[in-house]
Amino acid sequence: MEYQHIFDFAREAETILILNDGEGSIDKTFFYLTEASSGIFEGSALIVEPKTLKIVTGKLEEESARNTGHEVITFNTMSEFHDIIREQLKNVETVGLNYSSLTLKMYMDLLKMVPEKRFVDVSGSISESRKFKAPEELKKIKEAARIAGAAFENVLEKIHEGMTEKELSAEIGYQMMREGAIEPSFSTIVAFGANSSMPHYSPGDKKLRKGEFVLMDFGALYDRYCSDMTRTVVFGKATEEQKEMYTTVMEAQSRSMNAIRENANGKDVDKVARDIINASKYKGRFIHSLGHGLGMDVHDHPALSPSYDFPLKATMVVTVEPGVYVPKVGGVRIEDDVIVTKDGFQQITKPQNGLVEL
Repeated sequence: MEYQHIFDFAREAETILILNDGEGSIDKTFFYLTEASSGIFEGSALIVEPKTLKIVTGKLEEESARNTGHEVITFNTMSEFHDIIREQLKNVETVGLNYSSLTLKMYMDLLKMVPEKRFVDVSGSISESRKFKAPEELKKIKEAARIAGAAFENVLEKIHEGMTEKELSAEIGYQMMREGAIEPSFSTIVAFGANSSMPHYSPGDKKLRKGEFVLMDFGALYDRYCSDMTRTVVFGKATEEQKEMYTTVMEAQSRSMNAIRENANGKDVDKVARDIINASKYKGRFIHSLGHGLGMDVHDHPALSPSYDFPLKATMVVTVEPGVYVPKVGGVRIEDDVIVTKDGFQQITKPQNGLVEL
């Protein structure tokens, strides 16, 4: 990836400083710009200028850093780290920071390190840059989507009466890693029966019985990029009610997906799906946005929402995931990943053609 393009969106900064702290404060922009395929890079930094990118890291990550091909500066102690940052920024007046990834402690430490600098927030610029996916990013997301789809097909034959939601969640994770995932891209959701009416349900010890919905929401992490898909099946023979719920959601997804193209407004795409569901007996049962951006984060940016004007652009990757949720009965969600193109979209998750009865 050409890291220089980030300055197309961050013209207000001479230099951008990306900081990582501990495990819970790692800025994924670090990996977005360096394309480091291995390493955690806790306590590391990037010094980014229009023509140079320098990785500042400890000996622990030196080999991973050098494998990126970028200039690497190593340190042994935090005192050395502070000295390096001061030296690298000594001729810089305005420093761009990704405020959205900084903790208050990190910011206060930085003020002590280089108190004379003028800091500007470039988090919006970074976010804008990350919305547009380079060809190598799209290749990784496509592979993450392939892995998730293959895992779903593999796991169908593993579903059996009496298994728990936790067991199926573990099986999905195992199948994704067998197919090449580093790990799941988020905590897998598995919900049986009436539990499927809760969109963000956490799998528990409920055992699967005949005639129940099985809702599975999962994704694969491949080379730091995510996929995100949801499949709903019925274990046994589906009732007419279950078929109607599924058909309604599938129609909402199909027609809204066909509204996706460059310059379409995400709000309008959401409305297509919402109008279909609200015209059915399930009015008011679609209780979340239609979709979100996808990339290094599962929720990379807003995209398809009733409350957000968002013009879609080519090379963006978004999810399309309408759902119907009826408390104490169950829920259906169908989610696929698509790449926005000039004249439409490219679906990268393998479609589910109709309701699967196991």
